[in-house]
Amino acid sequence: MTQTIAPRVRTLVLLLLAAACALLAGAGPASAHAAVTGSDPGQGAVVDKAPARITLTFSEQVALSDDSLRVLDPEGKRVDTAEPATVSGTTYAVPLHPGLPDGTYTVAYQVVSADSHPVAGAYTFSIGAPSKTSVSVSGQSTDDGVVGWLYGFGRYVSYAGFIVMAGGAAFVLACWRRGSGVRPVQRFVVSGWVALTASTLALLLLRGSFTGSGKVSDVFDLSLLGQVLQTKSGAALVSRLLLLAAAALFIAVLFGAYDKREDAEEKRDLTFGLSIGGVVVAAGLAASWAMSEHASVGLQAGIAMPVDVLHLLAVAAWLGGLGALLVALFRAPADTPVDAPAVRRFSQVAFGSVLALIATGTYQSWRQLGSWSAFTDTRYGQFLLAKIALVAVLVGVAWISRRWTGRLAESVPVEAPAVREKERVGAGAESAGDADVAAVGDGEAPVRSEGDSGRDTAAQPDSERAAQLARQQAARDAARQKRMRDADPNRFGLRRSVLAEAGIAVVLLAVTTVLTQTEPGRTEQEAKAATSASASSSADTGASGALTLNMPFDTGGEDGKGIVTIDVDPARVGGNEMHVYVERPNGRAFDIPEVKVEFTLKAKDIGPLPVVPDHIATGHWSANGVQIPMAGDWQVDVTVRTSDIDEVTVSKNAQIG
Repeated sequence: MTQTIAPRVRTLVLLLLAAACALLAGAGPASAHAAVTGSDPGQGAVVDKAPARITLTFSEQVALSDDSLRVLDPEGKRVDTAEPATVSGTTYAVPLHPGLPDGTYTVAYQVVSADSHPVAGAYTFSIGAPSKTSVSVSGQSTDDGVVGWLYGFGRYVSYAGFIVMAGGAAFVLACWRRGSGVRPVQRFVVSGWVALTASTLALLLLRGSFTGSGKVSDVFDLSLLGQVLQTKSGAALVSRLLLLAAAALFIAVLFGAYDKREDAEEKRDLTFGLSIGGVVVAAGLAASWAMSEHASVGLQAGIAMPVDVLHLLAVAAWLGGLGALLVALFRAPADTPVDAPAVRRFSQVAFGSVLALIATGTYQSWRQLGSWSAFTDTRYGQFLLAKIALVAVLVGVAWISRRWTGRLAESVPVEAPAVREKERVGAGAESAGDADVAAVGDGEAPVRSEGDSGRDTAAQPDSERAAQLARQQAARDAARQKRMRDADPNRFGLRRSVLAEAGIAVVLLAVTTVLTQTEPGRTEQEAKAATSASASSSADTGASGALTLNMPFDTGGEDGKGIVTIDVDPARVGGNEMHVYVERPNGRAFDIPEVKVEFTLKAKDIGPLPVVPDHIATGHWSANGVQIPMAGDWQVDVTVRTSDIDEVTVSKNAQIG
């Protein structure tokens, strides 16, 4: 629930936006998820003789297991002979059987990047000539299976549990200390602790299968659990469990000794101690994520980890406090309602949290994206845009809640005590009348006798009737409390707006969880660039019988940068089929007004032979029957026009025929 932004706050926001522009404009290279940046043999390459080993180079160091690198022949049989080993730095190799026959081979890899996420994929190369293969390279990632789904759900529950526990406790200490004795608020915070503890244990069991085979049967494999405990992710999960033991003690004191403390000075000292201890425990729990995920690797990791901790704490203070406020508005008893000062204090806490989220989120966005184009051209950027939109909507609804808070403070129900007293007296008279009528209606006159037996006979129905009347009175009291709670229109409006905030917060948390499991925009673009370079290097040899040329261009105008790719098949003398692809630097196809191709054989003074391909689809042109009169080192010129006046010609030589 944010306040109206004052001029100084607006200036701060503008400065943060300006800093974001400067950061994004000058972004340098970094990585988070590992990506393959090179291989030998390369993807799609055709080699004359069988290689002795396969090497893969990643963008960062990765963790390997026995089956991290597998090489399969056309029938799907493994031809690697030993476990993968580190060659140097980020390059890894696996040896092959000598004298492998001709055909197409599949290289499949499944490793764990430094930020704890599994990275899997596959590619093919050929010996002698390409052949048919029975190996399927799809479904390599464990994210798509049952274990992957359970692991993702466990991550969502763990984030939600941390937010509920830390934010709910912060709401009680910082905003509404009377809430420590309110049972629904106690259950809310304790449920967060239970959810975080259970999900952490589940993630610890699922981790081995998630980064390995992806099989449900491996979840309870103790040998895999032992391997997980030796990894950075396993250590983070174990440390989280230890910190949760300290959190349990904190919760026990908060809802036990703290609530019962009567002396004002002692309670103030205990509040200070709980606040310091709670911040330390919450920061430690947040660090268990920061030290094992995106923030722990890549650019400026020493800065990114504390920033990530602050980001998580701000999220917990805002959304967790919001959940506690919602519970208090709907479930707190009428004799202990959440008051306007508590709501105002939470509004201030939430406002500070939003400012912290803007600052830390701007830094994280720059670090994980690196360029403006990554917002729209990568999955990470698209999810981040969705998160930003949800935060904006949440802040808008919070502003509405802030208005209801002001009205709630202005309209204090001064007549409520008199009304309650009147209802209490009326209810008492009604209960007495009910008792008398019931006694007469039942036709049971009190049995009076000088002996004890008469009194015993009348005592039994009287005790049952008293219990029945007590239940009726409790039901009437509960209904009366609900009427009193709902009678204030301002409180009712606040409840509705806070409920809307909580609903948006649930969706926001889901998007955030997906975002933490998505490959950062920087790494995705680096991987695309490396793949294009590798394909260009292997295709330019012409060994496969087809020719592929990748040529970057820059016409100098708006949206004038890109890569044009020429495919000529079979790249021999006579008729050929040619395809032209135009992509942005990030690999996304896009259309341009015109593209032309010319072939020139300078050694024989032949050409230029012009070819104007037909537009087929977005970023795709094609031409059939392209005639190459003789073999030689041909110069391929491609003219690209991106606007009425912006045009450039790029050239590359290739052996054809």
